[in-house]
Amino acid sequence: MAVQMDILQLGLLGANCYLLWEGSDCVAIDPGGEANRVLARIGELGAELRAVVLTHGHFDHVGAAGKLAEATGCRVYLPAEDTALPPQITAGPIPYTDLFGDGDVLRFGNISLQAILTPGHTPGSCCLKTGSWLFTGDTLFRGSIGRTDLPCGDWDQMWDSLGKIAALEGDLFVYPGHGDATTLDRERAENPYLSRI
Repeated sequence: MAVQMDILQLGLLGANCYLLWEGSDCVAIDPGGEANRVLARIGELGAELRAVVLTHGHFDHVGAAGKLAEATGCRVYLPAEDTALPPQITAGPIPYTDLFGDGDVLRFGNISLQAILTPGHTPGSCCLKTGSWLFTGDTLFRGSIGRTDLPCGDWDQMWDSLGKIAALEGDLFVYPGHGDATTLDRERAENPYLSRI
C-alpha cells in the first residue's frame, strides 16, 4: 500500500497540516492548531498518530503539537536549530521530544521523511522529502518565498536555501506551509526568486 496524504488548513493563519498515512501509521507535518480536528480526521482514516514532524518552530505550525502528543503519546520532532527561537514567535516552549538535522531520515513504519535544512525563515527551517513529494514549510511557496524579516530570519541564508531547493533532482510536487501546492519545475520557471537562481 502506498503512502497517502490529506491536507488540513489549521489555526488562525490557516497553515497547511499534512497527514501522511500508510496502513495504521500516521504522521502529522506542522499541525498548527485545532488538535481535536486533527485527531478526528486521523480516526476517520482508521490510523494512529505515530509522530508530529515540524518544518520549523513558529507558533502557526506547532500550535497543536503538544495536545496531539498528550492525547496519543506520539513523538514530536523539531529541527535542532530552532530550539533557541524567542517565545514571541513560538507562543511559548515548543513541546518537542526529539531533534533532527540536515540529511536525517525519519522513519515511521513505511513512512520515511528525509530532512533538508533550508534556513532563512528560521535557523532550523527545513524541507521534508518523501518520494516525489517535498514539504517546504515556510521556505518556498507557490510563486513566493517565506519572510526573512521576523526574529532570527536571515536573507542570505534564505538565498542559499533557495539554491539548494532549485538544485534538487526532478520535478517534485511541492507542498508549502501556506497556500496551494505546486511543482518544482513550475517554481523554477515562474517563481520570481527561484527563476533568478
